[in-house]
Amino acid sequence: MLAMTTENMAKDNKNSSAVAIVEPFFGGSHKQLIELLVKYVGSCEVFTQTPKKWHWRARTSALHFALTIPECHHFKVLFCSSVLNLAELAALRPDLASLRKIIYFHENQLVYPVQKSQERDFQYGYNQILSCLVADVIVFNSQFNLESFLKSVKPFLRRMPDYRPKGLEEKIRPKCRVLYFPIEFPVVNYRRTTEDKWECTNGDSPVNPPLHIIWPHRWEHDKDPELFFRTLYQLHESGLSFEVSVLGESSTDHLPVFDEALQKLDGRIKNWGYLESKDAFYRTLADADVVVSTARHEFFGVAMTEAAYLGCYPLVPNRLVYPEIFPAKCIYNTPEQLLKRLKNFCRKPELARNHKLEIEFDRFAWNQLSGRYLELFDVTR
Repeated sequence: MLAMTTENMAKDNKNSSAVAIVEPFFGGSHKQLIELLVKYVGSCEVFTQTPKKWHWRARTSALHFALTIPECHHFKVLFCSSVLNLAELAALRPDLASLRKIIYFHENQLVYPVQKSQERDFQYGYNQILSCLVADVIVFNSQFNLESFLKSVKPFLRRMPDYRPKGLEEKIRPKCRVLYFPIEFPVVNYRRTTEDKWECTNGDSPVNPPLHIIWPHRWEHDKDPELFFRTLYQLHESGLSFEVSVLGESSTDHLPVFDEALQKLDGRIKNWGYLESKDAFYRTLADADVVVSTARHEFFGVAMTEAAYLGCYPLVPNRLVYPEIFPAKCIYNTPEQLLKRLKNFCRKPELARNHKLEIEFDRFAWNQLSGRYLELFDVTR
């Protein structure tokens, strides 16, 4: 487990690393990617901040890193996520500006869901555009992420009252490429057969246990937990049998919908809250039957892909990155369709447990993508 912050990394700096990895939000998929890169890239040094107050990380992290990354170094490559304002860092530190600068987009702020257009903070998206202009290589974790960003640049800049820049998409696109988020799928066989999930009670014949539904997402509004819980309440009111696990990291901005669900679904909850252990997380995914997304903001979906790999039947909305990842039979178009699918699975759990879906997991496997990722850090260029 990495515990690399700018503070403790500065103490261990030997000034010999060729790659600087900078991450203002060291949590979730951002942390997972960095841990994987550190494991295989080799000569790298990591500078991070804790995964709290995302908006402040996006606003202020460049100055923090400009002051804390050692000025005496042998870096040739700088790798960062799009949370960092790379343009600011490059301006504050000319020595870093001369490196080969790679920016990785886990998400983009040009299409972040807001209730009203006036609520959108212009600066976050603007910072990402500036970062792209100074970067040498721009990596997106899906085709959807890339296209939604580039096609939104021009309409996004129309919000400026005057002096709107032109031709930025054409400047940025040649530097862009898609590299799916690399997952090191578990080598341990966590998957459980249908028979494994049957339960024996007091020595009697095995019985078919209730459907186990899992929701493994960040506890934030853009994942639309309201829709998920409304759907479960309707299943509950219908008298259908099911269990639920709600995983994922909680937000610093507390959402009351989770407190309400904890009370209303009492007796049906199997797991609740973030699981620190990856082993425990994988075992919980493997124990579940159906994994659900209700997201309104998603550009890859690591946990959904891992859950599907471990045997869960994925149910995903017909939007965002999901049609790029999952087959059509996994996609729902409306909340009513989601409810109908879950009702059917509750009545016949074996339909979820015995499914045979054709998902090309190799597209997302580190052992298939590693060469293209490691090429990014080729310091002989």
